[in-house]
Amino acid sequence: MFKSGKKILKRLLCITLSAGMLVTQPAFAFGEEGETAAESPTPTPDPHTEAYYAAPESNSIPGWPQGPQVEARSAVMMDVYTGAILYSKNPDEKMYPASITKILTALLGCENLSVQNKLVMSETAAHGISPGDSSIYADTDEIFTVHQALMALMLESANEIALAIGESVSGSVKKFVELMNTRSAEIGCTSTHFNNPNGLPDENHVTTANDMAKISRAAWYNPLFRKYVTRKIFEIPPTNKFEETRYLLNHHKMMEGRDYAYEGVLGGKTGYTEAAGNTLVTYAKRGNMTLLVVVMGTINGGWSDTASLLDYGFGNFEKINLKQDKTPVVTVDLACDKYILQNNGNTCPFPYTRTVYVTVPKGTDVSALEKQQILGSNAAGPLLLNSSYYYNGQLVGWGVQYEKEVLSDLLLPF
Repeated sequence: MFKSGKKILKRLLCITLSAGMLVTQPAFAFGEEGETAAESPTPTPDPHTEAYYAAPESNSIPGWPQGPQVEARSAVMMDVYTGAILYSKNPDEKMYPASITKILTALLGCENLSVQNKLVMSETAAHGISPGDSSIYADTDEIFTVHQALMALMLESANEIALAIGESVSGSVKKFVELMNTRSAEIGCTSTHFNNPNGLPDENHVTTANDMAKISRAAWYNPLFRKYVTRKIFEIPPTNKFEETRYLLNHHKMMEGRDYAYEGVLGGKTGYTEAAGNTLVTYAKRGNMTLLVVVMGTINGGWSDTASLLDYGFGNFEKINLKQDKTPVVTVDLACDKYILQNNGNTCPFPYTRTVYVTVPKGTDVSALEKQQILGSNAAGPLLLNSSYYYNGQLVGWGVQYEKEVLSDLLLPF
């Protein structure tokens, strides 16, 4: 055990039920770099940070509810399912993400690994971090399941586990970083460059709140990822290198039963380095709205900023079903088409296949929304008709219609 000479560190959780609430009391925390010192929140900092006084860009949208001032240098709040950005402050400023990087690392692990498979710690991964970095003190040749590794990554923010997942997915951390940048570009990120899987300090490891919101949204759409980002506690039983059970506790303190519990918070990911400050991604659901909040370059854990933004989001916006008619409109064919097309006069292009929602300020007349449509090409199969809905120039929702019948399939045989 611990050939490197590291001490065996136990973490004990006293879990009690008090008036139906889960109370967790860790005797020792596997903290993120500097995280213990950073997480002593004051609800209203005095004095405020300089960034507090910067107005959010979203406040300039005509008719848009005025958003709160927050301590974060950069922040974005998005409706996960409509893609509507409800709040933005310096959304495209490049910043250090710290451990919220691990959202993408976890997503790639979920997309490329079987959770039942074994993950064996290489010496490079086990000893690839510095003393004081967030860790579960995994040792060389220690064996975990991928499931255990992903729990350690998302709950305890274990930096050595991030390296091990990268090696398991791509064969090396270098190749995994290439995959991270490829995948983030596929998601739609335009100002992101990752240089490691864990977010430890690196001047070339940057992203933006806007890009991080896109990554977090894409990750939420993966059902396996959702299991890890919303889990509160988890136990890793003794392994071939560690005689004690490891008790893992999600660092997100706004989850139910935690210090700064907020109604509806499902989970998320914390981050802290001295260079990045606090970074925080949070998922929360109330009614039919699921919001995600990204705050970067903030203080005191980001809890107060996130609570203010969620209050604003749930209090001022609503998700509305546009009730689009799913009955396809019959096409109008040319007179000559009857000689070359089957089912002439009854072809049905581009019906809606699912309900279309928009997220708008409460009381909005959705019939006044601007609708823009773009015909998208498809290498094989039906074409796509993408519809985007705007409130005074702000995207508030979207829908996709699929071509029901490919024109070439309707040609009469000759």
